[in-house]
Amino acid sequence: MTFYVTPYPYRMARRWAMQAYCEADRDFTLAVDIRDEDEAFVLSALVPGLKASDLNIQILDDVVTIEGEFKQDENEYLMRELPHGSFSRSLRLPAPVDAEKAEAKITDGVLTLRLPKTESARPKTIKVAAK
Repeated sequence: MTFYVTPYPYRMARRWAMQAYCEADRDFTLAVDIRDEDEAFVLSALVPGLKASDLNIQILDDVVTIEGEFKQDENEYLMRELPHGSFSRSLRLPAPVDAEKAEAKITDGVLTLRLPKTESARPKTIKVAAK
């Protein structure tokens, strides 16, 4: 058996007390993955139990904002780790996107947002003529 000794024995107790105090009104932070493809940015986020009508997605130039809320029930829990409460996440992308052509879908609890780049932000290929 291994015992770990910390220099401040009450540090963990203080941390647990702060987490319990702050957890009641803590908002959930939406974790995302973003891929940069040639034509578009592809954003993925886990949103278990949410429907398309539960999400609000806004796009302005190069900023994408995703808002929503995980419904809370009035049950008592011994342990609660699943997300609950409202969330809002704003992300600034490296290039402007075309909001008119953006597509969003939810499949098996995963939000996939395809954000096409504007024409000026797409990579251009220039051929060099040899003489």
